[in-house]
Amino acid sequence: MTPFTRTDARLGEFSVRPLDPDADAALLHGWVTHPKAAFWMMQDATEDDVRAEYRRITEHPHHDAFLGLVDGVPAFLAERYDPARLELVGLHDAEPGDVGMHFLCAPTDTPVHGFTRAVITTVMAFLFDDPATRRVVVEPDVRNTAVHTLNAAVGFEVVGPIAKPEKDALLSVCTRAQFQHALAGAAA
Repeated sequence: MTPFTRTDARLGEFSVRPLDPDADAALLHGWVTHPKAAFWMMQDATEDDVRAEYRRITEHPHHDAFLGLVDGVPAFLAERYDPARLELVGLHDAEPGDVGMHFLCAPTDTPVHGFTRAVITTVMAFLFDDPATRRVVVEPDVRNTAVHTLNAAVGFEVVGPIAKPEKDALLSVCTRAQFQHALAGAAA
């Protein structure tokens, strides 16, 4: 798979490549166990746990994981899944072309204004780069108000709260048209 790239005029080149569970496990371990990644629910994971989890994801026929880079430096994690087969079975009326998504920015001591929005924009552009993708579906924790704001900024519309085994979530969807409209609004 050729890495997906997009350029953010202010922040540089963002790219997305398939995750390598073995080569990337040590890096990811520091990200998913960081206190700012509490909603990722891997706070107590060991490096071996992270490697095993991402090996499971990358080997699954309906789940993928990707490493995001900014100017060649690892900076975020993204997951893509089929919500008709994983995560939302029985909780969401999946339609053809639905793609589930998770993303996580690497922790930093020096936050850059607009960085997380550039990351979610990149992940959404990556997902919609596949012509088969009609809608992106997310189910963040209801308490994660920061990500709800980001989701709204890129065009997500809230469907409503759902009860998942591991959390109470806020189901939201974004069509290609909603995403493009949000991008046009941000550019204006």
